[in-house]
Amino acid sequence: MFTGFTAETQDFLWGIRMNNDRTWFAEHKQDYLNHVQTPMKALAQEVFADYQDRCPDSGLKLRVARIYRDARRLHGKGPYKDHLWFSFVREQDGDSWQAWPGFWFEIGPETYAYGMGIYLGKPKVMEYFRQQLDTKPQTMKKLARLLDTRPEFSIDSPEYKRPKGSPPPPLDRWYNRKGLSLSCYRPWDERAFTPALAEEVKDAFEFLTPFYEYFFELCVRGTI
Repeated sequence: MFTGFTAETQDFLWGIRMNNDRTWFAEHKQDYLNHVQTPMKALAQEVFADYQDRCPDSGLKLRVARIYRDARRLHGKGPYKDHLWFSFVREQDGDSWQAWPGFWFEIGPETYAYGMGIYLGKPKVMEYFRQQLDTKPQTMKKLARLLDTRPEFSIDSPEYKRPKGSPPPPLDRWYNRKGLSLSCYRPWDERAFTPALAEEVKDAFEFLTPFYEYFFELCVRGTI
C-alpha cells in the first residue's frame, strides 16, 4: 500500500542531479531504495491494480523504470536518471510499446506528473487521425469538451512546423499535432507525501480512459 513519498525522495532526486556519479550514488543507495524505489513500486502496483479492476482486458503491462541509464546511450550524461517513472504499456504486432498509447506517472526534482497518450505517433496513424477529424469529428469533439472539464491536463505533443490544416475549435488544438498526449505537471506539494496521491492518479487514469480507448482504436485502424 502506498503511504506517500517523503521529503527525502525529493532530496535524493536533487542530489542525483547535482552529483550524478557512482561514488555519490553508492553513499546514498539506501536512501534511493527506501525513499524512491520502494514508494514508487507501491504506487505503481496500487494504481495498476485499480486500473486492471476497471479494465481487465486492456492488455496493458506495468513497467517501472530503473534508475540506471543505458550505458550505450549516456552521450555525456551521468549514469543515473534524475526522473523516474512507471507506465502501463503494451506491445502489439511486433511494434515498440512507444508506438501505442499508454499511461504514465513520473517524479523529478521539481515536479511530479502523470498522463496518457502517444508523444510522437506514426505518420500513418496521425494522417488517419486527421481524416477522422475531417470526416467524423463528433467523437473527438465530445472528448475535447470532456477535456475542458479538467484544466489541469494539457496537450503536450509537438506541432508540425507547417500546419496540415485549420479546422474550427475545438479540433484546431489537436489537428496539427505529431502525437496524442495529455499531461498534468504539479510542483511537489503536501499531497505527494500522503496516500491521497494514489487516489489522484487513479482518478486521473479513469478520466483519461476514454481518450486512451479512442487513441488505441486510431492506432489499430490507422495501421490496417
